[in-house]
Amino acid sequence: MAPQHGPRRARIAFSDSAAKQLENITSESELHALDRALVVVSVDPEAGEPIPGDTTGPQLREYADEVERVRLLYWVTALKKIIILGSNAFTAVQSPVSV
Repeated sequence: MAPQHGPRRARIAFSDSAAKQLENITSESELHALDRALVVVSVDPEAGEPIPGDTTGPQLREYADEVERVRLLYWVTALKKIIILGSNAFTAVQSPVSV
């Protein structure tokens, strides 16, 4: 019998702004916390809360983990690819991302 696999994870891409924020993370603990948050949204793209706003574009979502102190802003494409717009992790607090 073939082994059972877990649910397929969504692919994750970073906007230019999020990539710059990622470059500024220097702490191992901050990187680990961000990795855990990315796993959560890759397994369940609906994990974050919808951000109210204009319905003509993609539905922005926010995932926040108060224990790990991480916040992700993202949207999910029609092909279940997650685009990360920005993140805040520990002391790497960034200004809000404009879309």
